[in-house]
Amino acid sequence: MTTTIASAARLVLATAEPAAKVRAARQAARAWRAGRLEHRFDVSMPDAPARPDQPELLPPARMPKRGKGGSERGRIALLHALAHIEFAAIDLAFDMAGRFGAAFPRSFVDDWISVGADEAMHFALLDRRLRALGSHYGALPAHAGLWEAAEATAGDVLARLAVVPMALEARGLDVTPATVDRFQAAGDSTSARILHRIYTDEIRHVAIGARWFKTSCATANLDPASHWKSLIGTRFRGIVKGPFNDSARESAGLTRDYYGAIA
Repeated sequence: MTTTIASAARLVLATAEPAAKVRAARQAARAWRAGRLEHRFDVSMPDAPARPDQPELLPPARMPKRGKGGSERGRIALLHALAHIEFAAIDLAFDMAGRFGAAFPRSFVDDWISVGADEAMHFALLDRRLRALGSHYGALPAHAGLWEAAEATAGDVLARLAVVPMALEARGLDVTPATVDRFQAAGDSTSARILHRIYTDEIRHVAIGARWFKTSCATANLDPASHWKSLIGTRFRGIVKGPFNDSARESAGLTRDYYGAIA
């Protein structure tokens, strides 16, 4: 029986089967909110989370092209890719709480457990939609590199905050509105509503990351925008590229002085 937030977070990471991971995430969030878990970090987080047998994980270069989501087949492929991102995001949120929470006040854990519960809900919505369309999570191959960002930043909370919520999740703010429009244009308003719900939640998630990044920079007497650019230059394996959803990013506290000069 898990009695600490660290053991609950580790259990989520150690759970491979998707429905079971969603249940573990929701149970951990409920137990934390109800005060049934101690704010104690008595176990370490695993180097990598458990993964189900499916989907097959491929290197980025071997991933099939998804298209724009105009056909039903294309929409299923896009929803599957998004479900995979949300599935990995469950682990990223609980790893953030369990790996770095000891160095922060309880409110840090409050924030990241709430993010993890959101990601579990997002995954469940997408998997349910895939099933309604005659597919399911695991039916198609998926990107193998999503956990690389966590591995590359496992020893540095500022790097983790810079790369995961403030770069990877922030990219979702840029591309999701156009994806919602494509689903609407294809007559798939159900999927469009799910993606819009995810989009609004992700603004909050990026805001949480940006807030804790700024707080940590202030503690270390670092300029947040300058340090973010330095970390992105050294710790982020992707590219910061536009077009940017400046209004959503600004709502999340990620203003152009962070990303404008390096895009």
